[in-house]
Amino acid sequence: MSRGNGLVVAAPLRFEALAVRRGAPGARIVRTGVGRRRARRAAGRLGHVPGNVVAVTGFAGALSPDLEPGDVVVATEVRGADEPVECAAAELVASMLRRAGLRVHTGPIVSVPRLVVGEERARLAATGALAVDMESAWLARGCSGRPWAVVRTVVDTPHRDLHRPLATMVGGLRGYRALARVAKALGQWSEATGERRVVLANPRASCAGVERAIEVVERALERYGAPLYVRRQIVHNTHVVRDLEERGAVFVDEVSDVPSGARVVFSAHGVSPAVRRAAQGRDLEVVDATCPLVGKVHAEARRFSGAGYTIMLIGHEGHDEIEGTLGEAAESIRLVEDIHEAREVEAEDPDRVAYLTQTTLAVDETSEIVETLRERFPGLVGPRTDDICYATQNRQDAVRALAKDCDAILVVGSSNSSNSLRLVEVAERAGCRAHLVDGIDDVDPAWLATARTVGVTAGASAPERVVQDLVSSLEALGPLEVIENDGVAETVRFGLPTELKG
Repeated sequence: MSRGNGLVVAAPLRFEALAVRRGAPGARIVRTGVGRRRARRAAGRLGHVPGNVVAVTGFAGALSPDLEPGDVVVATEVRGADEPVECAAAELVASMLRRAGLRVHTGPIVSVPRLVVGEERARLAATGALAVDMESAWLARGCSGRPWAVVRTVVDTPHRDLHRPLATMVGGLRGYRALARVAKALGQWSEATGERRVVLANPRASCAGVERAIEVVERALERYGAPLYVRRQIVHNTHVVRDLEERGAVFVDEVSDVPSGARVVFSAHGVSPAVRRAAQGRDLEVVDATCPLVGKVHAEARRFSGAGYTIMLIGHEGHDEIEGTLGEAAESIRLVEDIHEAREVEAEDPDRVAYLTQTTLAVDETSEIVETLRERFPGLVGPRTDDICYATQNRQDAVRALAKDCDAILVVGSSNSSNSLRLVEVAERAGCRAHLVDGIDDVDPAWLATARTVGVTAGASAPERVVQDLVSSLEALGPLEVIENDGVAETVRFGLPTELKG
């Protein structure tokens, strides 16, 4: 239940409260006093102060040598009072503060009953904590029942401790200024909170081709060990690439970057014959993770070219998939990126024209381009089955259904993911605001300030776990009711390359 509107801030010192008041004049500030005993008493009062979010703020001492006075630490957990307490709002709040131009770190904050210096500071640093204070762990007990965060600004560091007057004065001033800016952002966080309904699109996230490509790299790492080279991103998603890098995959731009005789994986987007020849010339052991649906487009390009057709390839210049398809019959293919180019493109024989499409395009926009080409070339022929893959179409249909009932839609996907970008466009054409996000770090709460029903989907290259993490993190904006739309059940599965079976 709501406890009223506004930001509640717990601040130990008057100087800290002044900084908060400067940045967030409308905040309800609870002066807690310094130390464990006062913090425990103040925690009992916090629960009775009306407001929709609670922030524990103030100054802190840095434990990590990477922190400087004026830096901001957003606690992922607070330690020191009984069991550690996880801070669910950390990533969302940290992303807001970074957008405000602050230097922000996320990690554990430990609370202690007294000032620490020297060896004690080093001992606490060894536990992985980033900063130390004297209140947060006990104050956190009074924050339950509504979104809350622990945000501290650094005033002293291992090299500039509180026993040095000049360092204390300089650090205090920097911490004060940073805390005022922190308070302003926390006020904006408060304005965006409220009860919401989150509607999940169905289907969403990874398709069969993406799952196969990722499994190819995982199986190859298990069988052959690291390093395993991968030409380009295996799929266009930063989370997938980072996870595989941590396991020993090495992503390169071209096969010329792979040591001679090594093993290389071709990405799900496919490669041109020239790339295959280059790999052969370097005696590379190739594992091909090309999506079978992309492989179908390549085969169609060879078929039409061999039959003397001019091929209108609908897609985006520079995309890995388009580069691979162009390489199959460059002399026969004309790239058509939009309806304007469809009106201008020429063919050697207007009576012998075919079209193919990138698999990740928006269905409705592509249909307009095909119809424009058909008006100009009445004998236009196409592939035996649609090139736009089943997963792309299913996700676009799901987004159209989502847009009817939502105030805003978050599309999980990386900025270089064509299919994810198309989902944003589909939602906007359906009349709903949409934003592409790689995760909670990219979510600006201001987008959702007036949105009470928020749709969430993911491109075919995004893992489902990122969707679930995003939804969990949205609880930092208030209570959520999460429902899932009905949708098409996807049962397609693609087999692994022969060398990885068994």
